[in-house]
Amino acid sequence: MAGIAAFFDVDGTLVDSNIVHSYAFFAGNPGRIGEAARRSLGLLGSIPLLYAADLYDRKAFNELFYRNYKGLTDDRLRALADEHFERIWKPNLYAQGLELVKQCRDAGCRIVLVSGSLEVLLEPLAQELDVRAEDMVGNRLEFVRHRCTGRLIKPVVAGAFKARWIRQWCRDNDVDLEHSFAYSDSFSDYPMLSVVGRPSVINPDVQLRAVARSHNWPILRFKN
Repeated sequence: MAGIAAFFDVDGTLVDSNIVHSYAFFAGNPGRIGEAARRSLGLLGSIPLLYAADLYDRKAFNELFYRNYKGLTDDRLRALADEHFERIWKPNLYAQGLELVKQCRDAGCRIVLVSGSLEVLLEPLAQELDVRAEDMVGNRLEFVRHRCTGRLIKPVVAGAFKARWIRQWCRDNDVDLEHSFAYSDSFSDYPMLSVVGRPSVINPDVQLRAVARSHNWPILRFKN
C-alpha cells in the first residue's frame, strides 16, 4: 500500500522569514571588517532588480539573489548555519506550523521540506523537525577553491522544478500523490501545490489567495 506525505515550503510557510533575512544575517557576520557594509550596500542596490525578477519568475529571482553570496567561503557558510537557525529561524517558527507538522506526522504522513532556501540552512531545521536528509531539497551554491562563485548548482529549486522533484520523490518512495498534502505561502509554488491531491495555502500572497479561493483550497492563517 502506497504511503502519503506532507510537503512543506519553509520561508513564509513554516517560518516567519525569507531568504533576504537569511542573507542579511550572513552579510552582518562576514568575518572581515568592512565586509558587512559592502554586502549590505550591495543588497540594497540590487533591490529594484530583485523585485522585478520576482514578479517575472522565482527561478530568475533566486539566480539573481544568490549572486550576493559571491566570495563567501564554504566553511564560513557551514559554520554560521547553526547560528542562523538559532537566531533567525528558530525564534520565528510558527507555533501553528509546528503543530501542523505534528498533526501530519500523527496522521501517518512523511514530512518533506521543499524550499528555495539553501540546503545547508535547511539541515538544522530538518533536525529540529525530525526530517530525514533524503526528505528535503533546497538550493546549493557553487564553490570553486572553497569560495562561492555566486551561482547556484542546477537545477534551481523553484517553481515547476519543485513539482517535478515531488513527483520523482513520490515514485522513488512509493508515495501516493493524490492523497498527499502540500503547503506554501507563495504563488510561485502553484505547481508544487497543484501536483498533490490535498493542497493548502498558509498566509498566501495576493495571487495565491485568489487561486486558492477559485480552487476551494483551505487557507490557513499563522501568526507569531
